Amino acid sequence: MTYDLKGRSALITGANQGFGLAVARAYVRAGANVMLCARNAAKLEKAREEVAGLARSGQVVEAHPADVSLPAEADTLVRRTLERFPRLHALVNNAGIYGPKGLIEDVDWKEWTRAVEINVLGSVYMARAVIPHFKQHRYGKIVQLSGGGATNPLPRISAYAASKAAIVRFAETLAEEVRDLGIDVNAIAPGALNTAMLAEVLAAGPEKVGREFYDRALRQQADGGAPVEKGAALAVFLASAESDGITGKLISAVWDPWEDLPARREELRTSDIYTLRRIVPKDRGKTWGDRT
Repeated sequence: MTYDLKGRSALITGANQGFGLAVARAYVRAGANVMLCARNAAKLEKAREEVAGLARSGQVVEAHPADVSLPAEADTLVRRTLERFPRLHALVNNAGIYGPKGLIEDVDWKEWTRAVEINVLGSVYMARAVIPHFKQHRYGKIVQLSGGGATNPLPRISAYAASKAAIVRFAETLAEEVRDLGIDVNAIAPGALNTAMLAEVLAAGPEKVGREFYDRALRQQADGGAPVEKGAALAVFLASAESDGITGKLISAVWDPWEDLPARREELRTSDIYTLRRIVPKDRGKTWGDRT
């Protein structure tokens, strides 16, 4: 299915490469105006030129370099975006890094906290900066990048795992704060992508990331990984009118039937499907664990 973003404007962080760039391409192809953001200004400009080449007459593709882990730069980015697009419809929080790899007692602590600053605080700062605008218009979409780090332990990549779980719970919490204001907040897991982050894992080697994770990365590289277009299509859906009212969820691009979710809107609203929750014994068919 294709979803129409014509007349909508979106701000995409981490958009100079990998998944963020794929989302930017998909948004422009769907008709959106976009503001691209990343820290590396030179790579960002190359990305802007590429994405602008996909735009049709009347579409606008802009770029502004910023470090979203710094509140002042996040605020400036949003202000510049609203100067260019008086109406902003969607924020895609894609900026993120793996951080250090290795045992928790061995990794560089500054690198560990830096990963949390970018992955968690960067997303929170950006959401905090756009929410007043979304509230003013009683409409908005926040698409948060998550992934396997949120739903499974990742030994030796603890900063990434902890930060991705944290940002999913933040997205769930923010979704409840703005549920009645026409603002939808969702996290997406795009699947195991063959991007620069995979190359980073392979370069680190099994001694840092662990033999099991390293071997899995090798298999992913050989298999080609998940299609980046699938995750980008989910990001388009979550920025479109078709997803209105679907909020507070962590959705897998690869495994979940997200194209059918509009028909399940009410079921999703009243359930904890696609959320992070504690598993108790009875969830696994056990008869123990309840206080009597």
